[in-house]
Amino acid sequence: MDPRSRHVRLFKNGRNQAVRIPREMELPGDEAVIYRDGQRLIIEPTQRPSLGRLLASWDPIDTDWPDTEDRPPEPVDPVEA
Repeated sequence: MDPRSRHVRLFKNGRNQAVRIPREMELPGDEAVIYRDGQRLIIEPTQRPSLGRLLASWDPIDTDWPDTEDRPPEPVDPVEA
């Protein structure tokens, strides 16, 4: 047995089969992805991309934007609004 592995018991949770994950193997967050690889079940934590990571993954926009006039907004009378 691989020294990184642990023997665990399977149990039923309603109609689903479940396994208790030992504390030292807990995954971060509250969601995971599970998939089959031959006879193995692989459980991986899901990572929600941060806004910075998402923006960094986008290609830069290579375009010439038109010049626009930067005017202050029109005043609004709160009594009429």
